[in-house]
Amino acid sequence: MKAVCRDSINLRPNPNPGPAETWKFSDILSFDPAIREKWEKVRKYFFLRESTYDMTRRCNIRCEGCYYYQGDKAKSAGTEDPGQWQQLLENEKKRGITYVVLAGAEPSLVPDLLKVCHEQIPLGCIATNGLVPIDSDVDYRIHVSVWGNDEISRETRKAPHMLRRQIENYRDDPRAVFVYTFTRENIRQVHEVAGHLAKNDCRLTFNMFSAPEGYAGRLCHDAHSLYQVRRAMERVCRQYPDHVMFSPYHRVVHTHRLGLNDLFSCPYPRVNSSAEIGLGRSFRQYRTDLAWSRDDACCVPDTDCADCRHYAAGSAVVTSKMFRHAALPETFMAWLDYVDVYLAVWVQGYEKSPDLSPCYTSPPGHDLF
Repeated sequence: MKAVCRDSINLRPNPNPGPAETWKFSDILSFDPAIREKWEKVRKYFFLRESTYDMTRRCNIRCEGCYYYQGDKAKSAGTEDPGQWQQLLENEKKRGITYVVLAGAEPSLVPDLLKVCHEQIPLGCIATNGLVPIDSDVDYRIHVSVWGNDEISRETRKAPHMLRRQIENYRDDPRAVFVYTFTRENIRQVHEVAGHLAKNDCRLTFNMFSAPEGYAGRLCHDAHSLYQVRRAMERVCRQYPDHVMFSPYHRVVHTHRLGLNDLFSCPYPRVNSSAEIGLGRSFRQYRTDLAWSRDDACCVPDTDCADCRHYAAGSAVVTSKMFRHAALPETFMAWLDYVDVYLAVWVQGYEKSPDLSPCYTSPPGHDLF
């Protein structure tokens, strides 16, 4: 295990990297009162069990590299019957689902279905392009997808004045988190975008473009762009600490040369054959016709698994590896920071705490970056 800290935005060795042997979990919790405090804070949310739902095949824009229109998802017949969706969510509650992720194409286009879902399962998140406001009665986290400044968005998403319209719709909405997806082409624009969002008191987190299967276009990352993204993240996190929800360990994990599956072994059913415990047993990804297949079930279906650095995937993949991180105080602190950010980004009303670790900590069993 290697840990390094930041001096400005330059990395230097951690002077106290910790012993090489594995610690007892009780000793880690006793190592620093702040560790136990954050542990007690995040463990209250271990009841969360998610599944994801494509709400509609319709969308009001068409983005290059879109996950939804890759594969067969968009070909399913689909239903927008509120009664059928109510029955589905009632059945989901019975099998223990406590958190829903509503996506699409564009879920804001089916407001009646969003209300049905919220009435049945009150914890959840909606992934939206932000161009159509979502009724305030639907008290889910709202993730507003940002792919660059207005010029870049016009090129990749075919929509004019997109960021301005998104901010107008959600600047004063406590549900909203703006999700900046880094592609190989929009890295420099993040400073401009983050400035606009901070000026309007909007919260921001980061995502990494992860190639859909068969896509090898200009948005894909390479080794150089991963490094550039990490440096850009560092600067934005330092410049807007009150508006950006991201941790040092996020920057390590999501800009690593290896994808999430190679780093941690993804627990989603699509690549996990075990149905005994965890996501392998509980997680389903429903299409618009309310059907699902274990062979396709992951948080972002039809993504190339080897290239997956998606923020939604990391929220499950990294957080599910608690025991792997609970070997040393350094790795466990990094993991706690990651989980704390995950909950702040995904759970309405949860507030992020200060990071325990200012260091860059390597993922267990792997080199840094």
